[in-house]
Amino acid sequence: MTHRPARHLALAQLANSVGDGTYYVTSALYFTQVAHLAPARVGLGLTLAWGVGSLVGVPLGRLADRRGPRGTSVLLALGTASAIASFLLVRDFAAFVLTACLYAAAQSGLAAARQALLAGLVPAGERTRLLARLQSTLNGGLAVGAALGGAALSVGTASAYRAVLVLDALCFLVCALLLLRLPAVRATMPADIGTTGGDRRIAVLRDRPYALLALLNAVLLLRLPLLSLALPLWITERTGAPAWLASGLFVLNTLAVTMLQVRTARAVTGLGSAVRIVRRSGLVMLASCAVFALSAGRSAWLAAAIMVAGAVLQVVAEMQQSAGSWQLAFDLAPADRMGEYQGLFGTGVTVARTAGPLVVIWLLLGWGTAGWLVLGVLMAVAAYAMGPVARRAAHRRTPQQAVAEPVLVR
Repeated sequence: MTHRPARHLALAQLANSVGDGTYYVTSALYFTQVAHLAPARVGLGLTLAWGVGSLVGVPLGRLADRRGPRGTSVLLALGTASAIASFLLVRDFAAFVLTACLYAAAQSGLAAARQALLAGLVPAGERTRLLARLQSTLNGGLAVGAALGGAALSVGTASAYRAVLVLDALCFLVCALLLLRLPAVRATMPADIGTTGGDRRIAVLRDRPYALLALLNAVLLLRLPLLSLALPLWITERTGAPAWLASGLFVLNTLAVTMLQVRTARAVTGLGSAVRIVRRSGLVMLASCAVFALSAGRSAWLAAAIMVAGAVLQVVAEMQQSAGSWQLAFDLAPADRMGEYQGLFGTGVTVARTAGPLVVIWLLLGWGTAGWLVLGVLMAVAAYAMGPVARRAAHRRTPQQAVAEPVLVR
């Protein structure tokens, strides 16, 4: 792969992650204070929206395989920008749900199409390392976006919140323009698939080992609500540590991933090393949960020290799991259905963000110390189960399904 496509992929990632960072920080207050929606309705609407997003990832990934991943990525980035701009017009619950569903669908489809685009531009042996660099870029962009959103929060006016949404929409427009400058990648699936004489079936749903692998990955992604939701509640309700520690742990996580994700990914060179690092991540995550459990009822400084130690272990497990799962997701997907398969694998993120908060809060705040241990054991078991499932998926591949090298249109 040449340097230019890698740079444009990174810049596109930076643009949309800055936009995402501003949205994550300010959207809740915009919807409740400016659009005047009840908090419970906002939560219900977003849950419905991400439920829709989890369902459309595979069909939109399949569209990228049929029509080409670059054009599909550009259209979905424009769709995301349009949905964000439409939030400025939302004044009632029905309009909010419709717009949120469009936003979630475009975001889910964009993730699948961009993975297919990356697979079409990057040789198989370089994908995990590039994804690690993109993940570092994503974290840096989220930090910048969060800072800009924080500035809007400090102003606290309706105009400031609207300006953030405008900035978010512009970020996705820039993302679309950058994706458009990448080389076009040949569609891998015949255009008549799904029409008369074509194969109407979605192959990934019949590929049980890969589907099970995606499910296990979704279990491992239950770590996603920890920093944003579970740890702040745990710190304030179960420990004597100050509430601001939750923000400090988030910053620690973001900086660690930004600086160390690429180095962690260097250890992954194939299926064998991917399985090993995912297993290791499960054990590290179990240790992290055990350490977090020790903070219950502790005094401020002791609880803070324990929480920092647990957060260090958690971010190590996160980087290991990410690097291993990227390799597995690409290497076990047929070259001609990359978007479709990445759409299913990426559904784990939306499932974890939709159901994860309920599961994690029920375990941790309902069960306390025992809940931390159950969560840790669950993740360790899921991580170890990925080994035999990955081997079974690899044995089912035919020579025609082997990972192909990039084929550019121009």
